[in-house]
Amino acid sequence: MKRIWLIFAQTVTICVAALFVVQTLKPEWLSRPEGAGSLGGVVSVREAPAATEARAPSSYAEAAKRAVPSVVHIYTSQEIKAPRHPFLNDPFFRHFFGDRFGEQTQRRSGLGSGVVVSAEGTILTNFHVIDGADEIEVSLNDGRKFKAKAIGTDPESDLAVLKITTDLKLPAITFAVADTLRVGDVVLAIGNPFGVGQTVTSGIVSALGRTHLGINTFENFIQTDAAINPGNSGGALVDASGNLVGINTAIYSQSGGSMGIGFAIPVSLAKSVMEQIIKSGTVTRGWVGVEVQEVTPELAESFRLPSTTGTLIAGVMRGSPADKAGIKPGDLLVAIDGKQVKDAQIMLALIAALAPGQNARFTLRRDGRDIELPIAIGKRPTPPRE
Repeated sequence: MKRIWLIFAQTVTICVAALFVVQTLKPEWLSRPEGAGSLGGVVSVREAPAATEARAPSSYAEAAKRAVPSVVHIYTSQEIKAPRHPFLNDPFFRHFFGDRFGEQTQRRSGLGSGVVVSAEGTILTNFHVIDGADEIEVSLNDGRKFKAKAIGTDPESDLAVLKITTDLKLPAITFAVADTLRVGDVVLAIGNPFGVGQTVTSGIVSALGRTHLGINTFENFIQTDAAINPGNSGGALVDASGNLVGINTAIYSQSGGSMGIGFAIPVSLAKSVMEQIIKSGTVTRGWVGVEVQEVTPELAESFRLPSTTGTLIAGVMRGSPADKAGIKPGDLLVAIDGKQVKDAQIMLALIAALAPGQNARFTLRRDGRDIELPIAIGKRPTPPRE
């Protein structure tokens, strides 16, 4: 037994000595092959090959093929009266010649894009595309043309719903799941820029929830660097699968052309407005009848407010829901039904989302302390046409 133990001990000693020599003189002999397991507590990590679904596709042809047939061209015309020359307004001239040289009528044309949202001929577009139009013509992607009529508009979100009458089943677009879009996602803008014909441009989502742009009353824009130009308005912004994620609406430009900053109305807002218009021909929003002002650092200091969060009540319309509930000028609105009011834009959206007749709980700061007032929401008046 002692002899066996000596042989084992000598063998181990020789192996350790050999390992030490190899480690010192030829360490590469001991390197582990790629993909081998762990040894001696050192974890070997094997990198998985890049998943094919994570790679950017070399082409978006399938997405374009799926969405392009659902995007239409919209042509509008409007009768306008050109003012007569001041000389023709002279009473002496009109005494002899009457009004035969009076105002002359002309027709002004416009163009834009739209999206087919139902096979029966319902089309979603921007309000400013068809604003004031006497005649609306829709041209499908295959060249067929139809007269269209507006079944409802919403100037405050810049959306309109059109209807064409046809026995054909039109290629309706597929709506993306709401609120799944992320910054960095690839998007395609489809429309009729400058009237050159159906055009597809690509880019990414640059930002979400853009507000305070002064474009619409209710703003919650998708910002994208996909090229959007005049004529793209009302067209589709789709994801890499060809699903509708937004309605192209505006560009930021000093030259009139695309500068890599375009804005689209998100599909969640567009769908909500569209469904209300189809159901009732109009959009109903909540209203309380207050004028508000942004809380600047100067105002916060003047009113001894802890921060600039919230919105300052600058005025209350007499007889309005806010007046009946006891809201006063100088109050700071900080929450509606427990939802924080960060600024005037958020306050407007929160109130608009409430149904007329619904009771809501307004949290205000008055004289340094918080109070809660119940308020019966009214119906937002239709904005006056300019």
